[in-house]
Amino acid sequence: MPEAIRTQLEADVQCDYLLDCFHGLTELDRTCFERLVASSEALTVDDLAERVDRDRTTAYRSVQRLLEADLVEQRQVSGDGSSYHHVYEPRDPDAIADQMQRELNDYYAKMGQLIHEFRDKFGEESG
Repeated sequence: MPEAIRTQLEADVQCDYLLDCFHGLTELDRTCFERLVASSEALTVDDLAERVDRDRTTAYRSVQRLLEADLVEQRQVSGDGSSYHHVYEPRDPDAIADQMQRELNDYYAKMGQLIHEFRDKFGEESG
């Protein structure tokens, strides 16, 4: 059952909670995101796995969730010959914040419409 909005509003919400709330991230996903933000360079999945002390497959799944949430960017880097690998870095924080604001505005509009429908259904006309 979803947590009541009133309960969420009364909770001591921290900034990283936004990533959970908007994108459904796990604690590991947040940790991976934080390591990418803290890094002065883009990281491979292997680099990230080492920094979060997890195996490569687990780190890869977190990176995929971060990509799906549009919080990180993937870039292909050429290696020797025809080889290449991918590196990951966080998107611009302002772009992430702008996207969360748009999503919040959409949510607010949707809740406003539902409240309007509630009034129509249970207002004076129904009595």
